[in-house]
Amino acid sequence: SLCAAAAPNLSYQELKDLKKANVLHIDVRERWEIDRFGKIPESINIPLGELMEALQMDPREFKEQYNQKMPSKSDPVVFSCLAGTRSKQALCFAMSLGFS
Repeated sequence: SLCAAAAPNLSYQELKDLKKANVLHIDVRERWEIDRFGKIPESINIPLGELMEALQMDPREFKEQYNQKMPSKSDPVVFSCLAGTRSKQALCFAMSLGFS
């Protein structure tokens, strides 16, 4: 799909560099995967199945639930998962909601 073609893949080092620039990192793995395999520091976990709803929340609700400021449609956001498939879907969801 057009959306997946626009998805740049990042190395772990590129992600670490981006995090210094205040990029919101959303890990779309399931909670059990985070428990089992670990959390990437400073990422927030929003499982893929909750992402559409989360990105449409009231900003106060988002902050309460995820302990993080809700991204604006123009804020830089990075999605990650285990193999890259769900993060590409997450990108498509975000773009369909108007995120750039």
